[in-house]
Amino acid sequence: MENKKEKTTIVLFSGDLDKAIAAFIIANGAAAYDHEVTIFTTFWGLNVLRKDQQVPVKKGLLEKAFGWMMPRGPEKLSLSNMNMMGMGPKMIKHVMKKHNALSLPQLIEMAQDQGVKLVACTMTMDLLGIQQEELIDGAQLAGVAAYLGDAADAKVNLFI
Repeated sequence: MENKKEKTTIVLFSGDLDKAIAAFIIANGAAAYDHEVTIFTTFWGLNVLRKDQQVPVKKGLLEKAFGWMMPRGPEKLSLSNMNMMGMGPKMIKHVMKKHNALSLPQLIEMAQDQGVKLVACTMTMDLLGIQQEELIDGAQLAGVAAYLGDAADAKVNLFI
């Protein structure tokens, strides 16, 4: 008899630092319990997978505007509450470091090392003008049908 792995899927819709940290802590925990894990990033959650540095790609005016207004990468995300003009994320990062908690970039790296599937929603990429070259290495591209295929077999499905 075949021993199938448990599956966990997470839709990361939010681009808030605290919510992204929670999503990756849960994903890493599930992966440590030998679950197949998928994080499907869409809308503002895509910013978590964006590279920190600007990548030269050809874009129209509206796509350039979106790229300029959205945070580039996990280090630039704001908090969902108590952002305080950028002081909140600095405070959270300081407290996390003080307590030896992994940073969001470290959590992302750990997730990749554990085989967590990081998926960028292609429809949202089109809408916001994000191109594959702007995403971190290892990010996969897929639409909602691919996510639903993963979610249909999962016992845990989260929307963050």
